[in-house]
Amino acid sequence: MERKIILSSDSTCDLTKELRDRYNVEIYPYHIILEDKDYLDNVTITPKDVYDAYFDRKVLPKTAAINSYDYEQYFRQWTDKGIDVIHFTLGGALTASYKNCLEAARRIGEHVYVIDSFNLSTGIGLLVIKAAEMIAEGLEPEEIKERIERLRGKVHTSFILDTLKFMHAGGRCSGVVALSAGVLNLKPCIVVDNTSGSMSVGKKYRGNLKKVLKHYVEDTLEQYPALDLSRIFITYSSLEDMSYVETVRKAIEKHADFNEIHVTVASTTIACHCGPNCLGILFMTI
Repeated sequence: MERKIILSSDSTCDLTKELRDRYNVEIYPYHIILEDKDYLDNVTITPKDVYDAYFDRKVLPKTAAINSYDYEQYFRQWTDKGIDVIHFTLGGALTASYKNCLEAARRIGEHVYVIDSFNLSTGIGLLVIKAAEMIAEGLEPEEIKERIERLRGKVHTSFILDTLKFMHAGGRCSGVVALSAGVLNLKPCIVVDNTSGSMSVGKKYRGNLKKVLKHYVEDTLEQYPALDLSRIFITYSSLEDMSYVETVRKAIEKHADFNEIHVTVASTTIACHCGPNCLGILFMTI
């Protein structure tokens, strides 16, 4: 008898509803605390709500790792029926959610296969889709987990920050660095390490955002001659000018012929740390 498998991810995978429906992906939302009210990530709160609160009232939200009890209750709706669950978490280098998820799986005892994505945003989403394709092929969850963990190093995630105000407000960079970047009109590229999920600063661009984004796409894709042309994501926090997306799309199309170019909005958990006008491209190599 074929085993039923539920494919699941934290809300930080940033897949659109259309993609979640296409690949049968369940989503467990992070909680966002804003002005003492508890919201569900991209369900009852959006990046715009967070940015409005900051610019209007200088208030920032708080995000917390999903705890093991909540994970356990979430998984048991399937595991108590003997159904297997493959669940992706935000990179373990960025949050305790992965460890908490493992603890929940340990208490359940079987049927839960936890995967540390070593990534964030649609960098996770790329792996989720690969897992969905493996499920469709009829692979067992143990083999899917093993294959996905070998693929993590082929995911490439980076993004351009238009402002460092939110990094500074959240304690992730000094006021001096944020001020200097603003004065010099610097827009750093943040790169995710696909061997751990940690982040570092890559190339620092200078100039208006549209020009920077074009050069960023060219520089990033040129680094990888063996692109997986199945799909690429353009993911952004919020944009004051949607023509930025078309600038990036045209730069991608000029470089390579991807089968699918998906445009998605970042989850609130991701967006509240990077600020408005943050945009990245996320793809895999072969």
